[in-house]
Amino acid sequence: MVKAAVAGVARGTPIEVWFMDEARVGQQGTLTRVWAKRGARPRAVRDHRYTWAWLFGAVCPERGVGAAVVLPHVNIEAMNLHLAEVSRGVTEGAHAVLVLDGAGWHTSPKLRVPANISLLPLPRYAPELNPVENLWEFLRANFLSHRVWDSYDAIVDACCSAWTTLMRMPERVASITTRTWAQVNV
Repeated sequence: MVKAAVAGVARGTPIEVWFMDEARVGQQGTLTRVWAKRGARPRAVRDHRYTWAWLFGAVCPERGVGAAVVLPHVNIEAMNLHLAEVSRGVTEGAHAVLVLDGAGWHTSPKLRVPANISLLPLPRYAPELNPVENLWEFLRANFLSHRVWDSYDAIVDACCSAWTTLMRMPERVASITTRTWAQVNV
C-alpha cells in the first residue's frame, strides 16, 4: 500500500507515514463520559447554538509530531492550506505518505499537493482505519467536551490550545496513532 504511493519518489529518500483528518468543534459540542456515583445522573453543559470551526490535523506516529490548522470551512482551499502546513512538518529531505479518507476535498484534482507529500486514500467506509479518529476522541474527552464557548474566536482558541497541548505529548501521539499495518516497507 505505502510502496505504491511512493513509486515516483527517488530511491533512498526517507519515507514518513502521516495520518490526517478533520473534526468539527463548536457550540453544539460533544458529550463524553464522566465519573459519577452509581445511580447518579451527573449534569453537563450543552450549548444549542450553531457556531463551529474545523480542526484539520495530521500526525506522524513514528516521530510523534503533527501539523494542524483551524478554519471556518472544509473545502479544497482549506485542504490546500492544511497540505502546506503538513509539508512544513515533514523532515527535510524526506517524503510523506499522507493517509486520508475519501472526502471530496481530499481527492479533488484542484488540490495543490506539495512535492514532498503523496496522498494515500483509505478504503471507503472504513473510518476505523484512520487513527486520527482516535486522536479526536482523546482531544474531545480531555480538552474539548463539556464546554460552552462564547464565540467563534473562543472555539478557535480552544482548538489551538488542545492541539498545542497534545503536541507536547509525543509519546501519547505515538501510542494513540501507531498502526503496525502502516509501517514503511519500501
